[in-house]
Amino acid sequence: MYATGDLKRGVIVDLDGDPCVVENVAVSTPTARGGNTIHRVKLRNLKTKQRVDKNFRGGDLVKPADVDRRPVQFLYKDTLAFHFMDQESYEQFGLDIDALEWEANFLIDDLEGIVALMFNEAAIAVEMPHHVSLKITETAPGVKGNSATGRTKPAVLETGFQLQVPEHIDQGVSINVDTRTGAFLGRTKS
Repeated sequence: MYATGDLKRGVIVDLDGDPCVVENVAVSTPTARGGNTIHRVKLRNLKTKQRVDKNFRGGDLVKPADVDRRPVQFLYKDTLAFHFMDQESYEQFGLDIDALEWEANFLIDDLEGIVALMFNEAAIAVEMPHHVSLKITETAPGVKGNSATGRTKPAVLETGFQLQVPEHIDQGVSINVDTRTGAFLGRTKS
């Protein structure tokens, strides 16, 4: 059981029989004497993809979801789904394109560190590694001498995802990207 203080982004809990991932937690402490701390938790149901807001009082207990994590490999994408292979059983499965809307921005061939979340022996979601290395396919030319400034410019990655990068970064450079926020982390060490 999780105490309300243990709820953090990424924790998966059981809410009315469905696995839900915590997306955000806001804590407020009332000023009245004897008032309990209130944890306002934003959750996303991993089966239905709906967002749920739930309030918990300090001291409440939340049941963890019965979710297995299995390492998987991304195989390919077709018009309906992304296809993966379980690296333990070598079984293949697909997840709807709509279910992986955010993760699709970072999925490339031979990406390591992907974990499938299995609920009742069926894959319901994937967890991406915290950062991935992607190549910039389109951006304005880098300006020499601008590495000391904090200015940024838009860049398009090989997956089609667009983000802001420092002005001195050129097209064709591989960069590290945070898969949780989509932010530029730095050049890839080569």
